[in-house]
Amino acid sequence: MLEHRYIPECEEQSGFTLLELLVVLVILGMLVGYVAPKYFAQLGKSEVKTARAQINSLEKALDQYRLDVGRYPTGEQGLAALNVRPAAEPKWAGPYLQKAVPNDPWGRPYLYKAPGEHGEYDLSSLGKDGQPEGDEESLDIVNW
Repeated sequence: MLEHRYIPECEEQSGFTLLELLVVLVILGMLVGYVAPKYFAQLGKSEVKTARAQINSLEKALDQYRLDVGRYPTGEQGLAALNVRPAAEPKWAGPYLQKAVPNDPWGRPYLYKAPGEHGEYDLSSLGKDGQPEGDEESLDIVNW
């Protein structure tokens, strides 16, 4: 019969040392420092693409409105005329959008001006910073 004896010196200790944990944390920190800026840069680009797509969709709805009514909504009527019949517009055949007029990706309403300075109407978003002009992500998104 075999006997088993307990020998404390041979016992294996499991777990990680403080040094091993620090090395893992440093590696994770480096990965986050490399990946996070690239991720947020892509997020900014996607907001600009979304704003351009929404302006394109609003332009199509405005064109359909013009085909039905004979002119674009006035500046006073604004983009709301795409969903709600303006007073004294018998030829209005909307709504021209399936949902309410969206805000831009930064939560602000699109700017509509009719007559416009660059065409029959101007449609724009002031970009991320909400100020005229700007660069990169803060660049104004316009229909002209």
